[in-house]
Amino acid sequence: MIVNPPAAVLFDFDGVLADSRLAITRSLNHGLAAVGADERPAAELEHWIGPPLLHAFRALAGPERAEAGVAAYRERYRSASLSETVAVPGMVAAVARVAGAGVPFAVATSKPRALVLPLLDALGYAGLFGVVEGPSLEPALAEDKSVTVARALAALGLSPGADAVLVGDRSHDAAAARANAIACVGVLWGIGDEEELRAAGATRLVRTPAELPAALRL
Repeated sequence: MIVNPPAAVLFDFDGVLADSRLAITRSLNHGLAAVGADERPAAELEHWIGPPLLHAFRALAGPERAEAGVAAYRERYRSASLSETVAVPGMVAAVARVAGAGVPFAVATSKPRALVLPLLDALGYAGLFGVVEGPSLEPALAEDKSVTVARALAALGLSPGADAVLVGDRSHDAAAARANAIACVGVLWGIGDEEELRAAGATRLVRTPAELPAALRL
């Protein structure tokens, strides 16, 4: 039986392409301290990696201090992320494998696009991604991941319901894929665990980047 590759592959950024734990947790604590909220252990803050940042500050610092917390976070993150973020070992090669197969692909992330672009270059993904979709830097806007995914599909000339795959590591990635009627491959090297991803409806799970091409039918 011939198995065709997907029409497109969308990659989440944090936890999938990049290990952002250090940069994000340190910047979260910087933002919390800046607005007078209690700093938290890094392990506790990792729960907030993935969803829109404004949600984290609303929960951790209160709605009235959330936007100021986001602004302080970004003040540190813009520069610190370039030295505190690393590419997930094996993922540059996995993305290159998708490119070599001729499958259209894109980044679809809840991180603002303006912050993702320099990181892609710094982490070795320069020139690989022609389409990068993420929300704006406006702190009051907490764009739902399903909207970002729909925009990434449109940028690739596709619509919801296409035979596309989102590669993600959190429940909101799987939910966004489901909202756009596409598959989700969950990765277990990110923030979310197997229980979270299965409960959210991930189509397949992979434990290492080396397993990803087969999961993507390449």
